[in-house]
Amino acid sequence: MKRIFFVIAVSVMCIAFSGCGIYNKYTSQSRIASDIYGTTEDVTEAQNEKSIAELSWREFFTDPLLQKLIDSALVHNTDANSARIAVEQAQISLRTTKLGYLPSVAFAPSVGVNSYLNEGSMASTLTYSLPLQLDWDLDIFAVNTNQKRKAQAVLWQMEAHEQIVKANLISAVAQQYFMLQLLDHQLEILLFTDSLWNTSLETQRALWENGKAFSTAVNQMESSYLTMKMQVVDVKRSIRNVENSICQLLAIAPQSIARSRWNTYELPQQLSTGVPAQLLENRPDIKMADHRLEEAFYNTQAARAAFYPKISLQGLLGWGNNSGMIPNPGSLLLNALASLVQPIFAQGKLKANLKISKLSQEDIQQQYVQTVINAGNQVNEALADCQVAREKDVYYKRQVEVLHDAYDGTHELMDNGKASYLEVLSAQEGLLSAQISEATNLYNGNRALIALYIALGGGTK
Repeated sequence: MKRIFFVIAVSVMCIAFSGCGIYNKYTSQSRIASDIYGTTEDVTEAQNEKSIAELSWREFFTDPLLQKLIDSALVHNTDANSARIAVEQAQISLRTTKLGYLPSVAFAPSVGVNSYLNEGSMASTLTYSLPLQLDWDLDIFAVNTNQKRKAQAVLWQMEAHEQIVKANLISAVAQQYFMLQLLDHQLEILLFTDSLWNTSLETQRALWENGKAFSTAVNQMESSYLTMKMQVVDVKRSIRNVENSICQLLAIAPQSIARSRWNTYELPQQLSTGVPAQLLENRPDIKMADHRLEEAFYNTQAARAAFYPKISLQGLLGWGNNSGMIPNPGSLLLNALASLVQPIFAQGKLKANLKISKLSQEDIQQQYVQTVINAGNQVNEALADCQVAREKDVYYKRQVEVLHDAYDGTHELMDNGKASYLEVLSAQEGLLSAQISEATNLYNGNRALIALYIALGGGTK
């Protein structure tokens, strides 16, 4: 009868507390505003347009040598491996919390010797027990359930963090690779300019030897020529520096990096970002922030559940001989106990933990909002950089054409004694600067395109 009463009482308590919210599941209430990207020209957001973020990194970066570097980085990079290990640790923690629904069982054998007086002399008997001890916390008030859901949220956070690390790693390798190509191209420009300037210098020396120019003209032109030579040295050193940076990302010793030659890159005339809501699905940092909010929600649930009783079952089953003075071959050990512990006064700790958990949840909610705002800002910045690079590319191309014609014409005039060395020098320096600036602008445009790809959640496939 008592057992029936106990079961009824527990059932009534479960029904009474079912509305307290400790069983509720987390539901994300956050939404991304339709204008999160801000105002940007030449951007497609149509529903039927495929966002560049939906492309896998192999589709986005088609250079085979770059793909090989990215593959190697994803396998060997220490940060990527640390992120993978964190995921595996979270998976183990989740499996452990799932086992929390089961009782714990322990084998606790014991052996002892009892001495007693028997007919005037000391005698002894051996006592032993071979019990299996069982302890089972009944998850009536969702303690284990909230812990399991929290562990699942942590696992999702670690998986999102791994995606963030991989996406940033892909971006870093690609940007360094394109920087290598840019430096190679700049070196080609400088070496080609070296031959042109050397011809101009020899022409100026010939004019000076024939009395048609001053020595100051030769010195000034040679000084500029040597400055360009030093630029060659600096570019070669920069190439070594970038190669070393890539080796660090690949976790390998410093060595030369194979790459394809610089091509005439064409910046896209129109970019498709997709609809803003795709940021929720694509960007791993937003996923991570949402799962952090989920973890905080279940922390609050656990703090709320701490106010309710803890019901547990203990049992003992085994074989033993505890006969004391009378030896016998052994007997069955069986014991069962049900206990309920209801917190009454915990020095204010339970209320404090609940308040702290709620405040922490509110703080993480604000962090989530800021993460979404930052995402929209990054997309807007990358789009603006792409547009600027595309607009400037038209002007740079025309500037190079104009300065190249000016250089050829001025050099021809100098050969005929109709132009001064200063005019030739100015034309040479202007052409070199424009050629390098044009290549740098194309690199900046590609870097902005990579930034847009990552900002929209690309690089995770």
